[in-house]
Amino acid sequence: MAEQKIFAGPRIRRIRHSLELTQTAMAEELGISPSYLNLIERNQRPLTVQLLLKLATVYKLDLEELRGEGSGIAPALKEVFADPLLAGELPSPQELVEISEAAPNAASGIVKLYRAYRESLDRLSDLSDMLAREGHATTTSSARLPIDEVHDAFERRPNHFAEIETAAEALHAELGSGSGSTGDLAQLLKRRLRDRHDISVRLMPVHAMPLWRRRFDRHSMRLLVSERLSPFDQLREIAMEACLLEMRDAIAAGIAGLGLKGDEAHRLARFELARYAAHALIMPYEAFLQAAIRARYDIDVLASRFGVSFEQAANRLTMLSRQGKAGIPFFMLEVDQAGNRFRRAGAQGFPQARFGGACPKLPIHASFTVPGQLFVERAEMPDGAQFLLVARTLEGPQAAFNERVRRTAILLGCDAGFAAETVYGKAVDTGGLPATPIGPACRVCERQGCLARAEPPITRPLGLDEMVTGLSAFDFQ
Repeated sequence: MAEQKIFAGPRIRRIRHSLELTQTAMAEELGISPSYLNLIERNQRPLTVQLLLKLATVYKLDLEELRGEGSGIAPALKEVFADPLLAGELPSPQELVEISEAAPNAASGIVKLYRAYRESLDRLSDLSDMLAREGHATTTSSARLPIDEVHDAFERRPNHFAEIETAAEALHAELGSGSGSTGDLAQLLKRRLRDRHDISVRLMPVHAMPLWRRRFDRHSMRLLVSERLSPFDQLREIAMEACLLEMRDAIAAGIAGLGLKGDEAHRLARFELARYAAHALIMPYEAFLQAAIRARYDIDVLASRFGVSFEQAANRLTMLSRQGKAGIPFFMLEVDQAGNRFRRAGAQGFPQARFGGACPKLPIHASFTVPGQLFVERAEMPDGAQFLLVARTLEGPQAAFNERVRRTAILLGCDAGFAAETVYGKAVDTGGLPATPIGPACRVCERQGCLARAEPPITRPLGLDEMVTGLSAFDFQ
């Protein structure tokens, strides 16, 4: 009769680690060679019935501990990967078993995280139902909000749309802009809208248009722009309307490449790409890249040269990824005083995995203490990766006497290896100060004694010692 063979390497390895034994020590106690035990742990040799009995005798194990199926985790993992968001990633049943057996704690963590995610969705669904019952119709998806889908699509990919860039350069050349100043280009765009599309542009007082930045009145064929906006933002709004009319095909191609679902997501993406196209039109790629290199990426100089705001010039720097003619791969983050993130983008996609962007020690948060001042520093991640960071506050539309100013802050960053190519590199290299130690986010950062820590790390147990109190608000082991 053939003896039964069981492959259970990961479970044997977990038992050995729990007993704090080396492979040599365990092999000696089981009467086998260390090399044979190594093959067993790598699932290259089976557990025979005799070896199973030896394990039970020597270590007083219940043989149920060596049973497969990851102690019941595999069925739960199957539920996770059956979710529509992960339908394309569904592993085979055998792969689920292998995951649950090789890393049961990690598999259990995935299941817990998924169940918390489902609970959050259920609460959102309950809120939507409640609002609907009260007469407030909502278009919230039970699985994903369209705005989240759009943000994810833009953040994952490089912030560069080649067809829009080409169309914008062609339109800029056709406009015949000479000096490139804000006033000249604004007048050229107004003339273009009037001559080509019979649309007149009118600046509207606050009392006449209290709720909108820009509105196109189809009946009177007028583009109405709020006087609340700065001249730079007024130009961008006019340019956006021109791009929506003149660059439809390029914008449509950009939307198609994002792979979005649903009409609302497409409308949101269309707005974002119109904003992108406006920047490309106001600051043509070739001219802007050459100016950026000559000015060593000085944002204030570029803003002055092209007649745009600091935010517009900084945003444009993240778009310089044309094949064969690329600039420094900058990334950008915009937040408000409460830490809400409005925009994340990058020349190679926002570096979420490497940079995170949720550390309270980032200069973008410090910039709110001195509005309008430029903060430049070098920051270092726990793995040693360093970044050059530039941050400054931005002022929103002009507020009335009884309104609070809308103020956000923008952070522009790049790998510290590019610092020498920028005007900011000398400031961080000659100051003699060490790089600021930052992390991706408090909940996944394991820096000890961090004064800015806002949450304990989920990767480490809390250190509840009555005899010791650490510098951080959350001590952990």
